[in-house]
Amino acid sequence: MLDTQVINQLKKTLRVCIDNQEISGANFMVIKDGNEVFYHEDGLADIEAGRPITRDSIFRLYSMTKPLTAVSIMMLLERGEIDLFDPVSRYIPGFKDQQVEINGELVPVAREVNIHDLLNMTLGLVYGGQHTEALFNELGSRMYDENPMSTIEFANRLGQGPLSFEPGSNWQYGASADVLGAIVETVSGMRYGQFLRKEILDPLEMKDTGFWLPEEKRERLAKTYQDDGAGGLKLYSDSHLGIHHQMDQEPAFESGGAGLTSTIDDAAKFTTMLMNQGCFNGVQLLRPRTVQYLTSASLTDWQQKGFDTWHTFRGYSYGNQMRIMTDPRTAGLIGSQGEYGWDGWLGAYFCNSPQDGLTILFMIQKKMPVR
Repeated sequence: MLDTQVINQLKKTLRVCIDNQEISGANFMVIKDGNEVFYHEDGLADIEAGRPITRDSIFRLYSMTKPLTAVSIMMLLERGEIDLFDPVSRYIPGFKDQQVEINGELVPVAREVNIHDLLNMTLGLVYGGQHTEALFNELGSRMYDENPMSTIEFANRLGQGPLSFEPGSNWQYGASADVLGAIVETVSGMRYGQFLRKEILDPLEMKDTGFWLPEEKRERLAKTYQDDGAGGLKLYSDSHLGIHHQMDQEPAFESGGAGLTSTIDDAAKFTTMLMNQGCFNGVQLLRPRTVQYLTSASLTDWQQKGFDTWHTFRGYSYGNQMRIMTDPRTAGLIGSQGEYGWDGWLGAYFCNSPQDGLTILFMIQKKMPVR
């Protein structure tokens, strides 16, 4: 168990955030050396209905989906079905003959984008780019049409846009995990959601994780809130990045970068597998050496300059769709070398600290500024 003073402080801090209407509610978990040492829930999953947050509340993960997608790619790598330096065009033809914008002009790329670039966000297709935003807008507009955009179509169309920098020359956050999901589809011959279910979710007994919710689970989905501009909260219900906000129908576009929902207990099974060097309840999903690679920083010094523009991640680097602490002295946090994890746009968060044998999971649904 955690120290009583620490427990009381965690509970108090969470309650203050709820009382101040910064969030509607949350659940929080700490795992130490493989054992749950703290769990706490407080607040509401649905303010209007007075429905409380519970341990089985379901949350939209958004970008906390990305590490699961990286694991999917590592599984294909271990099986020899891909190489990390394969050109993406081998699997997604839309990435052939790409162009990059240099000084306002489009010129052919010096080399093709490869899978390694996708894993590390060093390909030059960025969130907020004109082509990417237009594609996400079309994705959203077709969401309920007879011909919705599929995972494969999205990836092919994304690859046809101009790059903002030469592949491998910089780092910038973008939609690369959605392309990774499409690669999994191409290589496996299954829809991405089917692959995840067969290879990761079922082996880890993550029964409440997926790209949509059947009717019997929908009442457990936490509502999303945002600041109302007057010190309170108001309901948020718009779709974002091609994700059905209500999660009430099977999507044609299964977003490897943002599409999953989950519970804190399901997320803990995934993080525990990583902490156990790829093993969970006797099932070995990845080899220990692969997990070590997956959770290590991968940026060159030049690419790191791009990542350093995210001032909230000082002391960190990036690799395989996750942050990795490389310099605790400058991070401004009480953390340890090698701590890694990621979070999502609506507040789902995890970190694993192998040096400390510590995992922290935190789940909320609060609209944050888009990054």
